[in-house]
Amino acid sequence: MKKWMMIVMLSCGVLIGCGERTYEPREIVSETDVCKICNMSIVHNEYAGQIALKNGDYEIFDDIGCLMEYIEANGEDEIGAAYIKDATKNEWIDVFNASYVYSKDYWTPMNYGVVAFDSKKAVQDWMTKEGEGQLLAYKDLHDFKWGIHE
Repeated sequence: MKKWMMIVMLSCGVLIGCGERTYEPREIVSETDVCKICNMSIVHNEYAGQIALKNGDYEIFDDIGCLMEYIEANGEDEIGAAYIKDATKNEWIDVFNASYVYSKDYWTPMNYGVVAFDSKKAVQDWMTKEGEGQLLAYKDLHDFKWGIHE
């Protein structure tokens, strides 16, 4: 009976260990990190993005437009999580759930003109302050005309 209990406990431990993996953003190292798409150094960390791949690797980007170019070329199947910096808080937020605002006049490292926020309200507050912009959701970024990059 003790042997049977030991097998059951080990099996439960293995099943619990096989649960869904969690992904966390990693710190950007400006001295060594370069954008996967444009090969530019990540000088303006407040615009940075990153993708945590299911295999444990990270891809780093200097602008949301470069991150989206990577997703368009590679798909979402191997992505464990994706993060972008919130424009007002300089904190990592989930790319797929973020709200975005575009203006051709917004400066970003690669001139895509799109900045990210953790909520639609934050976008509306930003647009009230800045006086311009177009509200976007993640799904809008797939066929979006990226400013000078269209």
